[in-house]
Amino acid sequence: MGKRVLIVAGNWKMFKTYAEALELARQIKYRVGSLKGVDVVLCPPFPYLIKISEIIKESMLKLGAQNMHFQDEGAYTGEVSAKMLLTSGAHFVILGHSERREQFGETDEMINQKVKKALSSGLIPILCVGEKIEERRAGRTLEVVSNQLEQCFKGIELSDGKRLVLAYEPVWAIGTGLNATAEQAEEVQGFIREWLKNRYGAKVSEEMRIQYGGSLKPE
Repeated sequence: MGKRVLIVAGNWKMFKTYAEALELARQIKYRVGSLKGVDVVLCPPFPYLIKISEIIKESMLKLGAQNMHFQDEGAYTGEVSAKMLLTSGAHFVILGHSERREQFGETDEMINQKVKKALSSGLIPILCVGEKIEERRAGRTLEVVSNQLEQCFKGIELSDGKRLVLAYEPVWAIGTGLNATAEQAEEVQGFIREWLKNRYGAKVSEEMRIQYGGSLKPE
């Protein structure tokens, strides 16, 4: 099945001016150099995608977007399509981020449509799943993650696990000062891998990369 290539993706969210974003991209390109065996993905705000794609061209860095619509085009003010992202140089797109769910009312059904569109368009979705603090305290972590997986993968057939990345993103460990332990993250990641195995078979389960998407400390 081959060794999975590691992945580190930076979600810049709504930070950085244009000049600051370009300088950060240049610095990351310089510092990362010719690092092997890992995909390093930059996910800046939409207005910076094209210029940053030019900056990181001919480097090992890859470009990702923070969101997308599930329609090809239409009267959707403020939205962007998969085609727009692809022609801006993006290879990856973050979908189902907890902030999109919480602040903008995105449902699992909407995220499912976005994942389908990303896959059919040739983008690699970075699909986020994870529980809130009250759900973890109630012992419902695996139940919540299982439900999210069931809904977000509804109607999706996969024979190649490399076409999608999963991010376990405990909502309670994002910008709260709380950090999931390695054991907590590994428990859920192990559950996700077993879920994938039962749904899509051992090959897809082994091939798919599962990230940790919460806050962390260097150690």
